[in-house]
Amino acid sequence: MEQVRKVRYMDVVVFGAGPAGIAASISAAREGRDVVLVECRDKIGGVMSSCPGMMLGGGYPCGKTIGGFFEEFVQRMYLQEPPVAERRRCGLENFGDEVVYEHEPAIAILCGMLAEAGVTVHTNRIPDRVLMGDGTITGVEVVDPEGRDRFVSRIYIDCTGNGDVAAKAGVPWQIGNADHLMMGVSLTFTMEGVDWDRAFADETDRYFTAYAAKGISEGRIHASIPRIYMLKGFRRGTAFFNTVTVTGVDGTDSDSVLKGTNEARGRVLQLARFCTEVLPGFENSRIAFIGPSVGIRETRRLEGMYQLTYTDIAKATKFEDGIVACDNPLDEVFRDEDIPHSSHEPALVRGQYYTIPFRALVPRHFDNLLFAGRNLSVDDKAFASVRGMPQCMLMGQAAGVGAAQAVRDGGAVQGLDGGLIANRLISQGVRGIGGVSL
Repeated sequence: MEQVRKVRYMDVVVFGAGPAGIAASISAAREGRDVVLVECRDKIGGVMSSCPGMMLGGGYPCGKTIGGFFEEFVQRMYLQEPPVAERRRCGLENFGDEVVYEHEPAIAILCGMLAEAGVTVHTNRIPDRVLMGDGTITGVEVVDPEGRDRFVSRIYIDCTGNGDVAAKAGVPWQIGNADHLMMGVSLTFTMEGVDWDRAFADETDRYFTAYAAKGISEGRIHASIPRIYMLKGFRRGTAFFNTVTVTGVDGTDSDSVLKGTNEARGRVLQLARFCTEVLPGFENSRIAFIGPSVGIRETRRLEGMYQLTYTDIAKATKFEDGIVACDNPLDEVFRDEDIPHSSHEPALVRGQYYTIPFRALVPRHFDNLLFAGRNLSVDDKAFASVRGMPQCMLMGQAAGVGAAQAVRDGGAVQGLDGGLIANRLISQGVRGIGGVSL
């Protein structure tokens, strides 16, 4: 084993600088804790960086904001001069309003929020080894190109998406559906020079299925694209595509992710060429940028004190320890390219919403570990609804508040009062929980 270069001590260490991890770090730091945020890539943002321009969908259940960190972040984007974000009605079925934004300014704002809160950020650091003792994490060893450091913290928060730290610690987990198949991964891209008025004129076929069928039948686009999922980008004349999907990719395996990304790049070029040659309004368009890697939708779902189920969602359950409201549809992206059908069916009756309980972020037997984001404790069907970035932000905010409280109390995370955490979130502007309406 390589010698440890340095041992670093802090109150809270958060792994994964995606929407959940950023919110968790800032939230814990604002509660007066010494916080370190560790990210394995060279840029923060998570899916916001791997899929630049991915809309923030799900932040407005029943047409009302969920508030909290999500609302603070989008308000900061709105108040830029000129604004770098806009709230729009999503053009796709069963989705509500979403926030369309300009990627680089958005990431810069998040960097600024981390700095304001006093969070120490480390990028290009991979959690390699989790040290354990009597159900407690005693340290996490992190590697970078120059060596190995040990992070020793009072509370650890896993916001890696894949649940990397929790899995290494021994938290049980599930993956995929009953056949262990995960949702497909997608490589997003943006085209510029698009005539919006012509490109989006036909509201009877918002998925461009007729054009997709033509492209597939003529062998011009991949057979896994029976619908062309594209939306107006933030800047006029741009179109954002989230339609090139590859299945059979294991998001926990870097070689598999690279292989899937390279396969997707070829399909992106093929689809972009088809759009410029066939779709109205795309005659003078070109690719502006392609995401650096496929966006991973699904890997490990960790075992928590409570597993949120589809039954909970369908009943519009509002838990006493609910931390974020949600009415997202079941955004079920296909798992088999031979059956490339994605579902956006409603998860519950229109006009209702459910909440995600804090207990879904707390492991059963590890007393100084929390997790937040898409690695929460949830069944495979419910997962298709809970995974929106705004929901992940508020899960992170709740985990940060919980971590800070656990440090103050000096007890195990299993003893945290979820109702008190919900009340703290309400005081921070979170809506739709603890009896406070949206």
